[in-house]
Amino acid sequence: MKSLLFLVLISLCWAEPHPGNSSLEHERIVHIQENGPRLLVVAEQAKIFSHRGGNVTLPCKFYHEHTSAGGSGTHRIRVKWTKLTYDYLKEVDVFVAMGRHRKSYGSYQGRVSLRESSENDASLVITNIMLEDYGRYKCEVIEGLEDDTAVVTLNLEGVVFPYSPRLGRYNLNFHEAQRACAEQDSVIASFDQLYDAWRSGLDWCNAGWLSDGSVQYPITKPREPCGGKDTVPGVRNYGFWDKEKSRYDVFCFTSNFNGRFYYLIHPTKLTYEEAVQACLKDGSQIAKVGQIFAAWKLLGYDRCDAGWLADGSVRYPISRPRKRCSPSEAAVRFVGFPDKKHKLYGVYCFRAYN
Repeated sequence: MKSLLFLVLISLCWAEPHPGNSSLEHERIVHIQENGPRLLVVAEQAKIFSHRGGNVTLPCKFYHEHTSAGGSGTHRIRVKWTKLTYDYLKEVDVFVAMGRHRKSYGSYQGRVSLRESSENDASLVITNIMLEDYGRYKCEVIEGLEDDTAVVTLNLEGVVFPYSPRLGRYNLNFHEAQRACAEQDSVIASFDQLYDAWRSGLDWCNAGWLSDGSVQYPITKPREPCGGKDTVPGVRNYGFWDKEKSRYDVFCFTSNFNGRFYYLIHPTKLTYEEAVQACLKDGSQIAKVGQIFAAWKLLGYDRCDAGWLADGSVRYPISRPRKRCSPSEAAVRFVGFPDKKHKLYGVYCFRAYN
């Protein structure tokens, strides 16, 4: 920088003047403020943890490197928050503020604002957090010709679970996988969420879609049908596939819920339709797959009784392994997709809180 400044000054000193044109002479003067204020944007924490339904503040403050004040006072400051996609190539607008002007976008409308605890505070407050809010956010501060950014990751407490429909293994394209997760009170999981689940012990041999369009699966116990017994544990990556034509399972992510999950005590076992009606009569709805996983993982729900769920599957959650109830591991046990009209089971219900 100093050598460049020296060359600029030398060129100005030796420039030939234009005779009879003093105004042009003035236009050759270049003002370089080497030690002027430089805008810095800082996130005090790179990762913030929360849960669905909660409130969170994504930290962001801005400073000038050579001044103690938050802003120079010569330009209006513009704050823009965006959500980054998995490859950082696209950004989703979240919130913009400039002076008194405030604007939020999409599903964030009515849920986001600036904290503004001080003149240099650009932190974003998000209320009533949704599953879709998970991800990386960019805080950008612009003042005149200066700008800088910081990135904050919002992590959600939750659980990743593999899912395949009644049709069986490898029957979902990417868009169907997204809908399948949504129907089970969840969203399609990200790679980071699957990786964290693998580190926590998730082992699943069927490949499934992730939110970035890749197909992967987590292995903690290498074996022949799952990449070979001599391979190392890890998240196996099939790569990126055609979202319309390729078909796999899916990994879904869900978090806590605002309601009550429970096994309905009923005098008899029920067909699927009877189970649906029994929950409705009890002031609830038949529970979804995401809800049984959230109750098991986040609340420690434990019940050895197999019960119907909304997708027509039958499962039961075991948090305390014991004889006849998943003796080897804590898990949500999958019984299958029985005949809805003739097979009889209990039922798990869910009652939402207002």
